[in-house]
Amino acid sequence: MKYNFDEIIPRRGTNSVKWDEASEEGIIPLWVADMDFRTYPGIIDALKRRVEHGIFGYTHVPDSYYHKIIDWFSLRHGWQGIHQDDIIYTSGVVPAISAIIRGLTLPGDKVLIQTPVYNCFFSSIRNQGCLIEDSPLVRYCINDKTPFEAQVANEGKSYCQTFSYEVDWDRFEDACADPRVRLFLLCNPHNPAGRVWTKDELQRMGEICLKHHVFVIADEIHCELVMPGHKYTPFASICKEFFYNSATCVSPTKGFNIAGLQIANIIVPDEEKRERIDRAINLHEICDVNPFGVIALQEAYTEGGAEWLDQLNAYIHINYQLLCASFPQYSIALLEGTYLAWMDISGSGKLSPQFVDNLFRHQHVLLNGGEMYGDNTGKYVRINLACPRSILEQAIDAMQKVL
Repeated sequence: MKYNFDEIIPRRGTNSVKWDEASEEGIIPLWVADMDFRTYPGIIDALKRRVEHGIFGYTHVPDSYYHKIIDWFSLRHGWQGIHQDDIIYTSGVVPAISAIIRGLTLPGDKVLIQTPVYNCFFSSIRNQGCLIEDSPLVRYCINDKTPFEAQVANEGKSYCQTFSYEVDWDRFEDACADPRVRLFLLCNPHNPAGRVWTKDELQRMGEICLKHHVFVIADEIHCELVMPGHKYTPFASICKEFFYNSATCVSPTKGFNIAGLQIANIIVPDEEKRERIDRAINLHEICDVNPFGVIALQEAYTEGGAEWLDQLNAYIHINYQLLCASFPQYSIALLEGTYLAWMDISGSGKLSPQFVDNLFRHQHVLLNGGEMYGDNTGKYVRINLACPRSILEQAIDAMQKVL
């Protein structure tokens, strides 16, 4: 079946955070990470059937829910060996991360991150009384590994200077060697850098963490959003040692645009750690989920859902190529995964807070500035590409006027 991602679906007036928080008419919101595409139709049909029942009491999570998770990650992502008892359901990945940190640390312990990184990592760590240990990612040029000099061409079109990020391995190991660092919070695929970490990179991270007794929290919520030519590898799938030295947070909400249904899972096989995490989930009162999230997950993790995802990723990739072709004089990170472009606007002579403010006030486009992700240079903005192409074209035209 062919899905229409060009369809414009009005969202203003639906209590949408993305569209209604910017109350002015005419605003184009490319900020918060949800999509402007209607979800997989199989999910909609399943929810309609549930709504027609008319009773929405407390929900029991059936065995079929766990079987769908196990089969999906086995068949689509090659992750074998998950058992039903390894899975803890909860309301979202951010609450899950907070609960894991609370369950496995004491106040004053350190949690390692790799900036620039998802902004809620900072609050999840601090809210549990822990300290942030940062091993910043290193920016490099795609073609020749020298900063800011690469340029790629596609079918004769000039594209922007393309860069990416890699791990500073010496700094990463030095951080893990600190006895106060108890956890490493891995973002895979990485938001906002756009990296889909290779198996070799994950192997090296995992070996360093094992060597220094650092437990890994793998935030893999963007795992379904992978661009052509790249492959997502679940960290815990690499070997048994990594499986037992990690807690993996996954959810269909990002990939299928169902964040409002609030459903997520923590996969953690170590029984002692699972009990501590489960206790923290109950202390946080995030141990119950709603019936719609349970149903939606089971419908998402199907053959039809996989076909929908494949078409979605192809569409987002073309949106990314359009953005690059529209700004050949600016640097944009290579998008391997997620639908979030990471753009260096320093060539405009503006800092990102100034640019984001001017773009909003004068051209009515809303982006995220890089400072919220731990970038202290003021050079970057994050752009949500998960929208119909006609909306992105309007936003690009507005950005060109300001840049």
